[in-house]
Amino acid sequence: MFNAIRKFLRSEDGPTAVEYAVLLAMIVVACLGAVNQMANATAGSFETSAQQINGAFGS
Repeated sequence: MFNAIRKFLRSEDGPTAVEYAVLLAMIVVACLGAVNQMANATAGSFETSAQQINGAFGS
């Protein structure tokens, strides 16, 4: 078991820390974009609801 872990840690064939950092940055950007889109959609939904409520009560 320990030999396998040591071999994995010494291996240079796998992704490096820089590649992991770039991948993480891309995931963070994608998540921020998705959250921004959801926030805009939610704000639009509340605007529409507010307009319909104001129309129903004649305000």
